[in-house]
Amino acid sequence: MDQKTTSTSITIPADVPRNMRATYIKNYNTITQNSGRLFLFACDQKIEHMNDDFIPPLAHPDAADPEHLFRIAHAGRIGAMATHLGLIARYGNKYTTIPYIIKLTAKTNLMSTTAHDPLSELLNDMHEVMIFKHESGLNIAGVGLTLYPGSDQEHSMLKQAANTIFAAHQQGLIAILWMYPRGQTITNETDPHLIAGAVGIADALGADFVKIKPPHDNHNRTTGEYLKHVIPAAGNTRVICSGGPKATPSDFLQELHNQLHSGGTSGCATGRNIFQHSLAEAIALTQAISSLVFDDANVEQALVFMQKLS
Repeated sequence: MDQKTTSTSITIPADVPRNMRATYIKNYNTITQNSGRLFLFACDQKIEHMNDDFIPPLAHPDAADPEHLFRIAHAGRIGAMATHLGLIARYGNKYTTIPYIIKLTAKTNLMSTTAHDPLSELLNDMHEVMIFKHESGLNIAGVGLTLYPGSDQEHSMLKQAANTIFAAHQQGLIAILWMYPRGQTITNETDPHLIAGAVGIADALGADFVKIKPPHDNHNRTTGEYLKHVIPAAGNTRVICSGGPKATPSDFLQELHNQLHSGGTSGCATGRNIFQHSLAEAIALTQAISSLVFDDANVEQALVFMQKLS
């Protein structure tokens, strides 16, 4: 199947000014490698999960150094690397070829949902993003935000997401929402019907891509079957699934293939299943994932990249 896209097959939102449409198309094609699918290397865990994801036994010792993330993105094959502006500022001058998505919101995992409904506010606004983009000369292709539908703070997150997406589109940048239903009223945050509602919110807010946890409930169905219920609700906002906790490469790649082909997703957002490996293994995993997402390879073809390490 030919995944290549052209400017005529990209949905350009009406809030992208005419003089910024070429910039929007360039950024879209850059992060999707002209495929219409996105492989987002998700690296926002330094704040979101603090040090939990970066130390043994879960992670290889290479992961202890934050620069490990940039080494992978630089030497591997990804669509874009998503992380916070401050981390890009610390390391970006050494890694100027990486397409970056600036993650604008964050919260730590110190406060449990049972203690307080989650709120993820802006760390930086679009004015600061554009100053940074101009002064650094780095390839800032878009921005991302987390929103928690169901939180008692959702009203403020909805407003900041709407304002930020509009401001990003005004600059020709891509806007990605992390949509995680969460709060004391949410009993199953991966319920397919609930996730369908969440991706519908992302479409209503104008997001180009929406990142979700794979839907699941107590019925004996595959993720792909659940995704068939979710994807239509997103309209022309493209859905990508988070990678979740570290799995074996073969299991992870098989699940990703199922999401793409059975579920109809438009890529993936993967972090721990890449950076918790050694540098060599992580680079090979980016090549394997990219072959599935961008080149429409099968699992056996993707696993060849891992087999080259042995």
